[in-house]
Amino acid sequence: MNDFSVAVSGATGYAGGEILRLLSAHPNFNVRTVCGHSSVGEKLGRHQPHLPRFAEFVVKESTAEVLAGHDVVVLALPHGQSGQIAAELEQSSPETLIVDLAADHRLISAAAWEKFYGSTHQGTWTYGLPELLTAGGTKQREALKDTKRIAVPGCNVTAVTLGLAPLIQAGLAAPTGLNAVLANGVSGAGKALKPHLTAAEVLGDASPYGTGGTHRHVPEIEQNLNGSLGADAAEGPIRISFTPTLVPMARGILATITADLGESAPRTADGAIDVAALQSHLGEAFGQAYDDEPFVHLPPEGQWPRTSSTTGSNMAHIQFTIDERAEKVLVVVALDNLVRGTAGQALQSIHLALGLDETTALPMEGVAP
Repeated sequence: MNDFSVAVSGATGYAGGEILRLLSAHPNFNVRTVCGHSSVGEKLGRHQPHLPRFAEFVVKESTAEVLAGHDVVVLALPHGQSGQIAAELEQSSPETLIVDLAADHRLISAAAWEKFYGSTHQGTWTYGLPELLTAGGTKQREALKDTKRIAVPGCNVTAVTLGLAPLIQAGLAAPTGLNAVLANGVSGAGKALKPHLTAAEVLGDASPYGTGGTHRHVPEIEQNLNGSLGADAAEGPIRISFTPTLVPMARGILATITADLGESAPRTADGAIDVAALQSHLGEAFGQAYDDEPFVHLPPEGQWPRTSSTTGSNMAHIQFTIDERAEKVLVVVALDNLVRGTAGQALQSIHLALGLDETTALPMEGVAP
């Protein structure tokens, strides 16, 4: 059995803790090093008490020197902090598989990065969403089978992309007039103390953020959907209005997505929507995209996704219907932002890059109640 050594930088945060949880009983990986910043010299158990397997690990400084020499390095750092470490690590340890959980290497367009993140673009790595539909009938999974650099998608991006890509590619949804409103658990904002994320502020409240097309996930969503059409990442036809909303739950995302009907949507002779035919086409599009995917679940008709059903699992639950009066398609996606939206699909991608079974040690079932 293979034994790959692993180092996790940013091990005291939510994303770092989640990747360690998934690795704790993995048959192929041996976590040898955990790194942090302000926690250097302390035992990991002080910061991640739910991970007794790693409780006695001493947090080391997050530097390329410490991380070099491992088979796999996971960078669970805030946006803008992984680029420099990754660049140094690429020089000192070129054969190491480096996985970035932050946004630094997701975008193809340097101009889009600079506009939404306000810093220098750090380059583009292989995108870590195996189920992503790409032009020509392929999926992103194929690109991940031969890479040493993986950029893990944003959690919101994952939900919206999985919900829209099959419809965009099939021409059932128009490339413009797309709208997504998401209910987000507070863990998506990270573990650092922020006044607006304290219990006193969050409990009994819901509030939007990143409004008016300013959220950093907008260009990433459009990049993915343009890619499904074979169009330019930033200049393609896709335009989406995207609004996340903070709600009082620890983890989870519920994405409610609406789309205008595309040119391939069937209509009757008088121009009305052929509802029965369209419903069948929608089912075919999602079925062709995801019926063989182990980590995408399409519930029976009429059963709608719930965040509680995905808690702790690497599954995305997707349901759809037709709003006949408004002439729109409605898609709802639920997933756990820390597993399916971050650490789980990171581990999926790592498996593919190393030639391992993609599903190894990844939970498909949620935790209920």
